[in-house]
Amino acid sequence: MQPRLNYQQASPGAFNALLDMEKYTRQCGLEYSLIELVKIRASQINGCAYCIDMHTKDARAAGETEQRLYALSVWHETPFYTGRERVALELTEAITSIAQAGVPDELYQRACEQFNEEELVNLVTAIITINGWNRLALAFRAVAGSYQPPARKPATT
Repeated sequence: MQPRLNYQQASPGAFNALLDMEKYTRQCGLEYSLIELVKIRASQINGCAYCIDMHTKDARAAGETEQRLYALSVWHETPFYTGRERVALELTEAITSIAQAGVPDELYQRACEQFNEEELVNLVTAIITINGWNRLALAFRAVAGSYQPPARKPATT
């Protein structure tokens, strides 16, 4: 597979606008591990190999377990995720596929039990951001495999 174009070079302004959202979500106070799970799950739904490659590498570099990464696509069936992570993953699925059923009131209420208002807005912003990256990568055929995570300290969950 060959990339169609380098979207960062073609439109630095558009790229930097999305990058600013990404920077915000990294510093918004939500757990790094939770954000990476959300990014991977949205990327699985969207079929974005580039982002799956990137975020599984980032998650592993931060100390995420292989077991949780391997089971992420079937998280409903496993005990490996906290209640907070489970709600975040379900919200990720609803927002990523929002045209199918929207965000049901029952799911929203459960999200409000796990996240305060600021955290909830930040979580939805993180979901919006990864969906934007997925769409850029898919539209312009970003090629998976070459990404290497920066050195970082293991995150706490």
